[in-house]
Amino acid sequence: MQIKKPQDTLIIMSELVLPNDTNTLGNLMGGRLMHWMDIAAAIASQKHCNCPVVTASVDNVSFANPIKLGNLLTIEAKLTRAFNTSMEVYLRVWGEDLTAQYKYLSNEAYMTFVALDPNSRPRKVPELVPETDSERKMFDGALRRRQLRLILGGKMKPEDAGELKALFTHE
Repeated sequence: MQIKKPQDTLIIMSELVLPNDTNTLGNLMGGRLMHWMDIAAAIASQKHCNCPVVTASVDNVSFANPIKLGNLLTIEAKLTRAFNTSMEVYLRVWGEDLTAQYKYLSNEAYMTFVALDPNSRPRKVPELVPETDSERKMFDGALRRRQLRLILGGKMKPEDAGELKALFTHE
């Protein structure tokens, strides 16, 4: 299986925020944003594993700044780590007022996807090797984030989370 780099999975997707995408305040609806984020993250994951993927989890989605009607939305999605059958994707969402020439960070999130074989069963994914210091930092943090997801989802006992053990036990 071919080893891949985070840069190989980078997706940049842009959308113009139209009236049908907004709420009564003229802001992009959160559900619409999450829909677009899910698409971008799925494409990044598919670029890595070259097979269909499904969304396994969405971490905390924080809305720092609203994206207004008429603004350009840009989503950057890139894998941070590949595990056995799952992949963590980091997303940054930018809003841009093209008229005022002002770009701002609106949102950040992590999403996890699972690769599927032709029978819709989880399948092994290629290794992801970080190259930059920033990529290595995200790669290292991905294991802790994964363990936390598994604990919160009831799929791992806190005492089994080696990276997080100190947070959940008293020694």
